[in-house]
Amino acid sequence: MFKMPDQFSNATKASFDAQIAAINTFTQKAFASMEKVVELNMAAAKESFEESAATAQQLMSAKGAQEFLSLTTAAAQPNAEKAMAYGRHLAAIASTAQADFSQEADLHLAETRRKVSSLVEDVTRHAPAGSEPVVAMVKTAIVNANAGYDQLTKSAKQANDVMEANVHSTVSKFTQAGRGARK
Repeated sequence: MFKMPDQFSNATKASFDAQIAAINTFTQKAFASMEKVVELNMAAAKESFEESAATAQQLMSAKGAQEFLSLTTAAAQPNAEKAMAYGRHLAAIASTAQADFSQEADLHLAETRRKVSSLVEDVTRHAPAGSEPVVAMVKTAIVNANAGYDQLTKSAKQANDVMEANVHSTVSKFTQAGRGARK
């Protein structure tokens, strides 16, 4: 005898377990990314504090306005380059995090699709006679939903690629401008 409620109950439990696993995975990845950002910020703050103290010592020992101006100008260029390096590092962390999230989402989505397809196949095998049009409609709806999601994912990845290219282009232009200003 076919037990439809048990089948749906098991599918619901499996889906819930998969969602909890996905949430845990995403949370761990988010914390790992935030940890990298915090480490970057701590290193930048420490370096900035040490350099500020050293620069302040130099400026205090300047013997005139010309030397003071010269020391101030000399300190400005490395700071601009460090700010750009910080931005590049931060962009790399964000890009890696986005790639990790996309990869995990794709893995979880593939598994969910597999389970839903399996459930639909099991249900359709045991569907009562005359329910073929409803079964066909459900299968079509699932295929259409998957196709829509695939297109949305493709568009989101393209938008992300364009955004990353723009960030890298902007950072590159600022780096070139910084080098040109130094010469």
